[in-house]
Order: sequence, then C-alpha cells, then structure tokens
Amino acid sequence: MNRWTAALIGLLGVAAALAAGHLVAGLVGPSASPFLAVGNTAIDFTPSAVKDFAIRAFGTADKLVLLLGMAVVLVALATAAGLLSRRSPRPGTVLAVVIGLLGVGAVLYRPDLGQLGVLAPIASLVAGVVVFRWLHAKASETPTVDGRRTFLIASGATAVGAGLAGLTGQLIGGRVDVEASRRAVGDLKPFASAPAIPADADFAAEGTPAFITPNKDFYRIDTALSVPRVRAEDWVLRVHGMVDRELTLRYDDLRRRDLVERTVTLVCVSNEVGGRYISTANFVGVPLRDVLMEAGVHPDADQLFSTSADGWTAGTPTAVVLERDRGALIALGMNGEPLPVEHGFPARLVVPGLYGYVSATKWVVDLELTTFADRRAYWLERQWAREAPVKVMSRIDRPRRQSKVSGRVVATGVAWAQPTGVAEVEVRVDNGPWRATTLSADVSDSTWRMWRVELDLPPGGHTIESRATDKSGSTQPQARLDPLPDGATGWHSVFFTVE
Repeated sequence: MNRWTAALIGLLGVAAALAAGHLVAGLVGPSASPFLAVGNTAIDFTPSAVKDFAIRAFGTADKLVLLLGMAVVLVALATAAGLLSRRSPRPGTVLAVVIGLLGVGAVLYRPDLGQLGVLAPIASLVAGVVVFRWLHAKASETPTVDGRRTFLIASGATAVGAGLAGLTGQLIGGRVDVEASRRAVGDLKPFASAPAIPADADFAAEGTPAFITPNKDFYRIDTALSVPRVRAEDWVLRVHGMVDRELTLRYDDLRRRDLVERTVTLVCVSNEVGGRYISTANFVGVPLRDVLMEAGVHPDADQLFSTSADGWTAGTPTAVVLERDRGALIALGMNGEPLPVEHGFPARLVVPGLYGYVSATKWVVDLELTTFADRRAYWLERQWAREAPVKVMSRIDRPRRQSKVSGRVVATGVAWAQPTGVAEVEVRVDNGPWRATTLSADVSDSTWRMWRVELDLPPGGHTIESRATDKSGSTQPQARLDPLPDGATGWHSVFFTVE
C-alpha cells in the first residue's frame, strides 16, 4: 500500500487505542487512562534535575508541555508503525502490543489505582491491535474503486468512533461532581479569625503583589496531570502508625470542630532567586497539632508521612508540626471559600515555614506517624533534602528587568523568612553601599513582607540588588545555589535603565 495510507492506518490504530482506554478509564478511574497513566509514571521517573529545568523553563505549563510532547511521540510511533507495515501488519501489531504493555505497566505502577484500573490499558491494547489489523486488511484488498471506498468508510467510522469513545470516557470520568460538593460545603466560618490585613501591608500600587493572593493566581506546582476528584462527603482521613489510637475522620468530623483561620505564605522549593512560586492566603482549618495530640504520637515517631488521593507522598518532621506556635493546619478553606479543587479540596496540609514538598500535601487522605528510617516520601526518593526550612529571601518586583525608568526611581519588592519573620531588607545599586528600605506592616512571621525605597540615580544603566535579614539575625547569602536539594539562595539583581 502507499505511504499515506499506511501512515493513516497507524494513526487511526493509536487513536482507537487511546479512545478505548479513556472510555474504560471513565468507568474504573480517570487516572487509569493509559495516556495519563504513562504521563504520570514518566513524571515519577524523570530525574529531579530535569523536572527542575521543566519548571524553570515552562512554569505552570510544564504538564501541558509534557502532554504535548507525549502526543508528538505517539504520532511519530503511530506513523512509523504504519510505514513499517506496508507489506504485512506484523511490525505494527508488535509495536502496538509493546505500547499497550507499557500502558499496563504504568497503571500497575500507580499507587492510587486498584486492580480494576488495568482494564483500561488492556482495552486500549486490544482495540489498538484489532483496529490496526482490520484497517490494514481493508486497505490490502483489491485496489478497486469499491475497495478504496470501503477503506475510506472504515477509516471514517474509526475516526468518528474514536472521537465518540474518548468524549464518552471524558463525560463518564467527570461524573463525580466535585464542584457541586464544594458548593454544598457553604461557609466555613472560623471560630478564631486571623487578624485583619492592614492597609499598609503591601505596596501594590507601586509594583508589589497584593498581600493576599487571589485563589485564581495562587501558584500551583505538583505532579498531578489530572486533578484528583474527591467529594467532601466521600472523603476520609486516616491517622495511624506510631500512635496510641488510630483516628478515622470524615469531612463533617473536622468541620464540626472549632475552625481557625491563619494567614500563611507558601513557597515552592523550585522557586529560583527572584522567582514567582510564592503566594499568601487566609487558610481555614483544624489545627494539625490538636489532631495528632488526640491520636497520641509516640516519642520515636520523627516523621509525619502524608499521602494524597493520587498516591503522592510527603514527609514532614513531627517535631515541627507539633510545635505549639507553628500553626500547622489541616486546611478546608482558602480566602473565604472551600479549597479550590486544584488546591486540594476537600482538605490539604499547610505547615508554615517549610517548603511545599514537605509541608503542603493536597487532597490529603492519610497521615502516618513513622520514622524517616522506615518511610521515604516522593521527593526524598529523588534526592531532595529530608528537612526543608524556608530560607530567608528577597525579590525585586520593580523596576522590571531590562526596563526603562524616567525620573526618580521607586524600587519595590517582597521578602520572606517563614516562620521567623523579616526584620530588614536592604538594597544597593551598582555595587555601592547597602541602604535600608521601608518595610510594610508586619502581619505575621509566617507571611511575606513588602519593601520599597526611593533612589535618585543618574541617567544610564544600573543594577540593583536586594538582601533580607530575618528576626534571628540571619541574612540572605550572596552565593547562588540551585533549588536542588533544599532551596535556592543568592541575591536577586535587576538591570534597568534610567532615562
């Protein structure tokens, strides 16, 4: 057969395989879809340095880039399978089986999928092989006008069928109406509200972020290609391990407790010097310390091992979450509403002062008191640090890099040093002397703090640098270190031109 026909057969075979897998995944669990399962497994096996590069290069679009890259690879493999099978369907069949088995392996590897999950990649494998061989047979028949018409009808029917199957799978997979569950939660009124944010808590009019980050703008960095869909009424949290008594808590169990509201700044360990992966919100929830004290933590349990609904894990030092003044929460709400689905609904952990990969498990369903010697969490297995206290850091928000400024320069930015708090921010221009900046109101030691300074500079190019000092006297170091393994360090600098 000609090359175009062969390539089309390969592409339609893969489309049918993916659609069949997605359809069955809608019944047994959306993350069992082979495309998503392979993508999630690829994320798990990607070296930390590569993941860090992807976050730096693509930011929150890193998952979209991965999915697009996988799609390109699949198109290439499908085309190759067709071209290799111009005389016989055997090469394409073998390649389809190999790809199908990869899907089976990926689903079996996923910790969040039960045994039924394997039905999705099996359906994908069978559909891919059957459709490929069927279309190949149609195309190999006598090259008459009727034969070509039959092949075109078969190809069109395959394309339409694949589209309908994929769409049906998507609709079935979305049958868990999480947003309806979230709306039904209603107001989460705290028994103890956080102090009101003063008007001078930021310099937003001069270039800093607003002190409270709107939910839609709150940074999101995680490993989930598809957001877990868990209804509040189905959610259960298990507290177990090295405890005196195991606890099983449902959503209403937590909601009936005295909820507290705390203003907390969270920062991602992947945040580069001057990076944007930091946000602040008012979180409402139950004090994590109270729940753990109720369970009775054994003295030897040095790790709180938390697990997400999608199987992701984090390890938090027990001593930190048990600190009376730390303010760690099992959070249910965020900025006056139930947690957004992408930020952990129904519940997540919020532990001030630690980078997110050890402190902010979203969609949390399991808390095990154990030791670091016995359990290794997701990022610890990938050579990140065991304990990850947030480092004192500052960032310049204005002037922007390579910008042009007219007249007197007003420089602004943010600094953070949770949970110690920011005491001072200094700037210098063109390696000159350091000078203190004006700080915004000090809201909490667990939140960021804004700064501003006015500079009288001559026309021409200038470089401004910033450094922060926390309330313990520790100053942001100059040496530049990459985020791996425990967070970046270094002074942020910006070059700009005064006109």
